[in-house]
Amino acid sequence: MVEFPFTLPHDFLSSAGYVSQIKGYHWVASVVSGIVVCITVYKLTGIISLLCFKGYGKLSSAQKVEWKNRGFSTFHALVVAFVSLYLLLLSDTFAENSHGDLIVSRTSTLSDTLLGFSIGYFLSDLGMILRHFPALGGLEYVLHHGLSMFSIFLALISGQAQFYTLMVLFSESTTPFVNLRWYLDIAGQKDSNLYIHNGVALFLGWLVARILLFIFFISHMFIHFDQVKKVFPLGFYSLLVVPPVLATMNLYWFWKISKGLIRTLSKARHSQ
Repeated sequence: MVEFPFTLPHDFLSSAGYVSQIKGYHWVASVVSGIVVCITVYKLTGIISLLCFKGYGKLSSAQKVEWKNRGFSTFHALVVAFVSLYLLLLSDTFAENSHGDLIVSRTSTLSDTLLGFSIGYFLSDLGMILRHFPALGGLEYVLHHGLSMFSIFLALISGQAQFYTLMVLFSESTTPFVNLRWYLDIAGQKDSNLYIHNGVALFLGWLVARILLFIFFISHMFIHFDQVKKVFPLGFYSLLVVPPVLATMNLYWFWKISKGLIRTLSKARHSQ
């Protein structure tokens, strides 16, 4: 049995204040599966790239590491984006009027699994960032991953505020566009139509998933603040602090993306 310093939902407990071993095993298995999948996709990305992309063999060792790292980050982003979208819009788990309990207290086996899987991913990616620092990302990536893992961990072990955590995870849907932009750049395809189209898609995707979605996030919290206040104290204050910090980082990156898109479109127009 594991004891936590805050009250957990009743269906998580085998006795007052304790999490059942089955639930604990499920959490650990989900995290480990995320790490194993990342390692597997990392290795497969290298093998497939060597067979399918002639330029891969000419990359430096550092570039090959980042190439494979972006492979498993893309895989994670696709998984969490689709599953989060399903849980938020298609499943009745978080539907406004489908349950009698508070929306901040709703959870499911699938949402728990996804959160654990994401913790495994962020642990794997953060480990690589620190090992190769700063080649794979600077301090802003360390901060982003640290805050993300902290929030996901709290939502997982408490079973609270998973609705909001899944919204933040859906913002990972922009990652494949970011990675494709890097792949095209490293392959010398910055002048291609695909690079331009991907840049436009990245701009629009970031606007929707990381700007407008966060506005909806904060608005939803404000409207349902009577429920949000019932989240355990550490989780409550995390909801007030972490999303605004992530939103600020998203605005900064959006500014850089916008500048890059303007330069790309201007260059393409002058080259015609």
